Amino acid sequence: MLVAAAPCIVKRLGRVEYLPTAAAMRAFTARRDADTADELWIVEHPPVYTLGVGGDPAHGPKGDNGIAVVRCERGGEITYHGPGQVVLYTLLDLARRDIRVREYVHLLEQAAIDLLAEHGVAAQRRPGAPGVYADGAKVAALGLRVSRGRCYHGLALNVDMDLAPFCAIDPCSFPGLRVTRTRDLGIRRSPQDLGERLGAILIGKLEDA
Repeated sequence: MLVAAAPCIVKRLGRVEYLPTAAAMRAFTARRDADTADELWIVEHPPVYTLGVGGDPAHGPKGDNGIAVVRCERGGEITYHGPGQVVLYTLLDLARRDIRVREYVHLLEQAAIDLLAEHGVAAQRRPGAPGVYADGAKVAALGLRVSRGRCYHGLALNVDMDLAPFCAIDPCSFPGLRVTRTRDLGIRRSPQDLGERLGAILIGKLEDA
């Protein structure tokens, strides 16, 4: 019998270093039990490249631009996090919600697509390339880690950030992949505002799932 999931707790953590945040997500997931409420963490990070557990270091960075590369537990390849990008970490018990991983990836992408649609921006998925794309460029990347039916990590939305560090890598292992940000798509909202709305949209979808 499935246990009803309590409402998500939303935590607004501001700008925090990547490594302690990843360690906190890992610890939360390890100690949670059947009664632990799910949480969404809205954050920004100082500049850092993260490389997924099976990621190929050959995809960058090319040259030394002073930005550290951190290997992490999520799926996916290399990406960049920096100020002006909102990251929504989703610490959810998918098994309790009876949501499969593939279904959740689709749901998370759809939350970002719906957020952009609210601002008149048409966005879409690309087969074989998880994430969200608009105007031919990637605006949101995602990567998850699932342990015993419980997931962490989540989705990063480029809002009003310096995109130059993406030029030193093959984003998500695709050489020449263009990236964009919501500001360049005509959306004049802060990372905090868009993070709040993205979290609200996701919560609504989880309640309907």
